[in-house]
Amino acid sequence: MGNLVAIVGRPNVGKSTLFNRLTKTRQAIVSNEAGTTRDRQYGKCEWNGKEFSVVDTGGWVVNSDDVFEEEIRKQVIIATEEADLVLFLCDISNGVTGWDMDVAQILRRAKLPVILVANKADDGRDLYDQYDFYKLGLGDPYPISAATGSGTGDLLDKVLEMLPEKGNDDAEDGIPRFAVVGRPNAGKSSLINAFIGEERHIVTDIAGTTRDSIYTRYDKFGFDFYLVDTAGIRRKNKVTEDLEFYSVMRSIRSIENSDVCILMIDATRGIEAQDMNIFQLIQKNNKSLVVVVNKWDLVEDKSQVVIDTFTNAIRQRMAPFVDFPIIFASALTKQRIFKVLETAKQVYLNRKARIGTTKLNEVMLPLIEAFPPPSVKGKFIKIKYVSQVPDTQIPTFVFYANLPQYVKEPYKRFLENKIRENWTLTGSPINVFIRQK
Repeated sequence: MGNLVAIVGRPNVGKSTLFNRLTKTRQAIVSNEAGTTRDRQYGKCEWNGKEFSVVDTGGWVVNSDDVFEEEIRKQVIIATEEADLVLFLCDISNGVTGWDMDVAQILRRAKLPVILVANKADDGRDLYDQYDFYKLGLGDPYPISAATGSGTGDLLDKVLEMLPEKGNDDAEDGIPRFAVVGRPNAGKSSLINAFIGEERHIVTDIAGTTRDSIYTRYDKFGFDFYLVDTAGIRRKNKVTEDLEFYSVMRSIRSIENSDVCILMIDATRGIEAQDMNIFQLIQKNNKSLVVVVNKWDLVEDKSQVVIDTFTNAIRQRMAPFVDFPIIFASALTKQRIFKVLETAKQVYLNRKARIGTTKLNEVMLPLIEAFPPPSVKGKFIKIKYVSQVPDTQIPTFVFYANLPQYVKEPYKRFLENKIRENWTLTGSPINVFIRQK
């Protein structure tokens, strides 16, 4: 299972720049406006064949001066509780500030590896300034320049060396893992309790390798799966205000450890920005999805019109991925709880679906002939053959064409939609690749 690395530090020390450098993206558009989407603070980093997740805590700070440092301090505490390793970023040109001393104190108390990173070492002279950072009591500082990338290789070597070895999960393979995720108060714990109910003794708890994902084996009524239960664990010191950052950190854990995510949305509040953040985490990790609109018992008007409006609103927000089931349920009255399990199981099976090559070509080639990819610069693109790649995480289809580089995103989406129309892959993401024949 993946490790989680958190980047912490004062504003403007270059957290986003380092995040972009590690995840090889330019996503973290550095913007301090509250309400800009925050899903871009999470990404994957690969180094020497190992992969780990990176979270840039800077993106979650509420932008107001009086609570600024207090907010960041809270996030440092959350990060130390949820991550496997912390990168503490300081600015070499500013030297050590009083605030850095405070954070260092929190980090020294935390029982997890910390790497002190002295950023903005763009100039040979700066290297002398790194010795100032020894007084933080966090070991050797790593001088880097996130902007130019110098020193980041050594830093990554050190990260891999200090990350705890993750063994394979205790949860056996071949048994699906369902994670219940959603905003705080969407009803995750109630749903898990409704599943497991009074018959808790049928349930076996396996503590996952990650800090807090507990796998609960659910083996009755013809179901057999693990619930990746993160809702039931409360952290030690209650950081009450910063729920959003906390719930994202917590969701990353459970989403990465699951096959199918059951995303809970509160019927009384509709779909909110934070639901979208969690949805984007599910998509980034290529997980299957079931959306549960919970607290349906509290909605007065349950007419079909209301259901349709709600359904359309959810699909519009989550487009272009719209092929997933939506269930209106109530964890409290246990209305349609069983349906949630059946659907999650079906979605898991869809994820494992195999489509024979002959059948694929029989259906898809005539469709492609009727709607060929638009020609580019007078060149005609011909797709000759399609097959499904065996043994992939999610259904993956390869179309072989003479000019694969000219097949653009909209056409790939067309192909994906046609596959979905002809085979049941509801809830599961699909990969479509165009290759040289």
